Amino acid sequence: MDTKPLIIKGTTQLLGVIGSPVKHSMSPIMHNAAISTLGIDYVYLPFPIAPERLNVAIDGFAAVGLKGFNITIPHKQTIMPLLATISDVAQAIGAVNTVWWSDRGWCGTNTDAAGFIAPLQVLDRDWSQSPAMVLGNGGAARAVVAACHQLGFPEIMVVGRNAEKLAAFAQSWQMSPLKPPISIHTWEQLDDLLPKVSLVVNSTPLGMAPKIQASPLTDAQINLLPDHAIAYDLIYTPSPTRFLRQACSVGLGTFDGLEMLVQQGAAALEIWTQQPSPVDVMRQSLVDYLRTSQA
Repeated sequence: MDTKPLIIKGTTQLLGVIGSPVKHSMSPIMHNAAISTLGIDYVYLPFPIAPERLNVAIDGFAAVGLKGFNITIPHKQTIMPLLATISDVAQAIGAVNTVWWSDRGWCGTNTDAAGFIAPLQVLDRDWSQSPAMVLGNGGAARAVVAACHQLGFPEIMVVGRNAEKLAAFAQSWQMSPLKPPISIHTWEQLDDLLPKVSLVVNSTPLGMAPKIQASPLTDAQINLLPDHAIAYDLIYTPSPTRFLRQACSVGLGTFDGLEMLVQQGAAALEIWTQQPSPVDVMRQSLVDYLRTSQA
């Protein structure tokens, strides 16, 4: 598919991503690459929206005719009461990352779980034989839990540092139609749990700038993982993170968050444009950008 010049005109329709902060987002890079390739009259922009301005911003988006937008931290849950309709999957996860305008008003769904699953599905494994482990219990962990449940893990161990937040996280799933098989654990229990799992996911910010030398696990803990285990880091820059370098050093399979970012974005773009997304173009645009920015 040939890339066409991205020209902004009076007829150009607006898409975007909201967050606070949002300047780190790479979504505009991959979406505008896709838009250019498709040759459609859209542009995708970043919108920094402070939490206290979310309501006003959503009204403003409707007023200017924004077609849709993605959502990142900290708005994925707080936006839900402002939407006219929410998909079953977003209700089950308890967070929205993709919004579009309809004659009913703003509608929301969540494409994060599908994005997370995509690279794991190519492995064609039976995941029902051993538990998954999710490090962290913030917003990102919600989509991971839903995805692991979809993959068929018999147990999803959620590990955090704050017992009260862990309990609240587990309780929040009681009203979900998914009813994933969650067990909650504190960081002090890691050494006993790691030998049992076939997938360990870092959903914490450990390893992200500015603390790029941080990792959620020590070298000794990485060595406790079974030989068949997969290490999956939701962080996509730097690439690889220290966590994934540790995993590679002991021969484990690894995935970073780049493919999840691409796949969730492709699913969102299809909702907005009603046509297939050029996934390869979106992925390559990010690979090229990261190679240049980290050079």
